[in-house]
Parts: sequence; C-alpha cells; structure tokens
Amino acid sequence: MTCVNRRDVGLLALRIGAGAVLAAHGTQKLFGWFGGPGIEGTAQGMESLGFKPGKESAVAAGLGETGGGVLLALGLATPAAGAAAAGGMAAAVSVHAPNGFFNQDGGLEHPGFLGWTAACLGLVGAGRYSLDHATGHRFDRPWMVPVAFAVGAAAATTVIRKRLAAQAAERAEAEPGEDAAGGDIGPE
Repeated sequence: MTCVNRRDVGLLALRIGAGAVLAAHGTQKLFGWFGGPGIEGTAQGMESLGFKPGKESAVAAGLGETGGGVLLALGLATPAAGAAAAGGMAAAVSVHAPNGFFNQDGGLEHPGFLGWTAACLGLVGAGRYSLDHATGHRFDRPWMVPVAFAVGAAAATTVIRKRLAAQAAERAEAEPGEDAAGGDIGPE
C-alpha cells in the first residue's frame, strides 16, 4: 500500500466508526432503536435539561446525529456532515461539562471526542473511498468548509445560550429574592 492508500483506508475506517456511533445515538433519540427513549422520551429529557421546546430540540439533536453520522460514514457532504455532528456534540458537551472530563463521572469525554472527530473529518475531507470522491466532490467544495462550520458554530452557540438563559430564568423563578447568579437581592 502506498501512503495515499493508507491515509484513505484510515479515513474510511474512522468515518465508518464515528459515523456509526453518531447515527446509532441519533436513532435512539428519533426512533427508540438500540434501547433508546424515542422522540417523546428524548423530548422529555431535553426539556429537563433546559432545551426548550423539548420536541423540536430532540428532533434537531436526533437528525444532527443520525444525518451527520450517516453522511460521515458514507463520506458524502463531509464538511456539512462534520459540522452538523460537531455542533450537536457541542450542545451535549455543554450538558456534561459540569461533571468534569471523564465519562464514568458523567463528564464530557464521549460527546467531546465524537464532536472533535466529526469536526476533524469535516475539515480534512472523506478521502478517496467516499461518495464525495465518487461524485467529483460536488458536495465537498473548498468554500463549503468555512460556511458549514460557521453555520454549525452559530447554531450550537444559539442553542447553548438559549438553554443557559432558560436555566437562569428557572432559577430566578424558583428562588425569589435572589438574582440569577444566586446572590441575595433582597433589602439590606
């Protein structure tokens, strides 16, 4: 094997592995496959985590993971697929970050690594053994990389900020006489 072939085989293996894991998690959310909660259970979970409205958030997360994962595995529209999956994982990281890094403590390790891998694949491209290559890179043009990642970053930032604002508002309602940061704003 030449170096080019090793690189392309490595990209194929990485795309299939990461894409399959992402797609499996997405189908848990959307369809309840692999012991997942399905769309209604995911919607309830999303609401409890501060993602509102829950059903729309569940659909977006499920589609980002399923669609991004399938497209990554196929090597089709790789910049958009990588950006979509990385954006979804950024939102998941925002949930897990307070628990630290390691997955055994509920930390960000797993979604962080999946998001990082998806982003790297979106940046480097799918390689020779991909539908992007077979279609003459029709859906993988150089201009698509910055556009896809800008849109993905903007969407993830919006979702995360909206979640944090909703959580702050809930805390303020639950604790009258305190500000959103937990400080007493009552009379001295």
